[in-house]
Amino acid sequence: MRAEVENIVEAVRKSLKLLGQRMDLQTAPHRLEEFNAMIEDGDLWSDPARAQKLMRDRQMLVESLETYRRIEADLGDNVELIEMGEAEGDAEIVGEAEASLRALSELAAAKELEALLDGEADGNDTFLEINAGAGGTESCDWASMLARMYVRWAEKKGYKVELQSMSPGEEAGLKSVAYKISGPNAYGWLKSESGVHRLVRISPFDSAAKRHTSFSSVWVYPVVDDNIEIDVAPNDIRIDTYRSSGAGGQHVNTTDSAVRITHIPTGIVVTSSEKSQHQNRDIAMKALKSRLYQLELDKRNAAITEAHENKGDAGWGNQIRSYVLQPYQMVKDLRTRHETSDTQGVLDGDLDGFMAATLAMNVAGMSRAEATEEE
Repeated sequence: MRAEVENIVEAVRKSLKLLGQRMDLQTAPHRLEEFNAMIEDGDLWSDPARAQKLMRDRQMLVESLETYRRIEADLGDNVELIEMGEAEGDAEIVGEAEASLRALSELAAAKELEALLDGEADGNDTFLEINAGAGGTESCDWASMLARMYVRWAEKKGYKVELQSMSPGEEAGLKSVAYKISGPNAYGWLKSESGVHRLVRISPFDSAAKRHTSFSSVWVYPVVDDNIEIDVAPNDIRIDTYRSSGAGGQHVNTTDSAVRITHIPTGIVVTSSEKSQHQNRDIAMKALKSRLYQLELDKRNAAITEAHENKGDAGWGNQIRSYVLQPYQMVKDLRTRHETSDTQGVLDGDLDGFMAATLAMNVAGMSRAEATEEE
């Protein structure tokens, strides 16, 4: 077996080992039996929230086990085919098996990365907010470009994207926009995107064709599961209703149905502008609880968060990434130094490389912190 192929086989085995450790392969079958027994309990659906969580946790375990066993079986089959092909001098069989091994290596690496999404809320759906920074029309246009980028990314993942609220710019683009993104590990993937994003380009709004720098902020926080209790005291919030903006015409909103909730102790403000005021109150309250939960998560991970924020140039505050379209093409993350010249691909939603680099850095940082504590 060629050295290159041996390296691929070793990489797949390494990924399998991590996958087995993450899901605790020794106890996984027993836990699946326990899940199955609980599902057969006739009283399970008397508590829908608990039942849904149980079904979701069971499905995740089933998928993890199936993935592990499939990768393990495919690895063994392809190694056997290569050895057989080499023994018989059949280059075609060897070539096909090697190609399958390369594809298997990519799958194993992707599943290994997913296995790292084991934070308390990583598996949850997520809220994503984008706000234009200073700079008027330029920043509003940049905010709309970011919105398109994240929607494209979510659609590629097969996630469901729901618009929560939107405030258009005066001339173009968006002042702000908020989405709920639903799908497996939506928060786990997107949490690394929180921060300030910087764009450098020749402005399409400048007749002199000068280069402009624009900023927009992205904030990501998990949708809180019903089984997580977040207490919000009535005296701590102020609820305002207002008429949501629209394009006019027969569909213009003529009632004060939009809702804004302000959490007085923290200053957090959330909005929702669907057609129903009752629906908007429910959406806004869930968003507020998610924001408060995110604050608590941030406190628990204060050291790691501070380390990440300090990765960038202090002059840019919380800037995490630069998107340079002129005079050259480059997207660079200031925390991980991960970069690419495929700027159009990134703006079309190819963000997995950046998210993976940040996730790997997070895991490495936590491992070092744990090692320091042990010392």
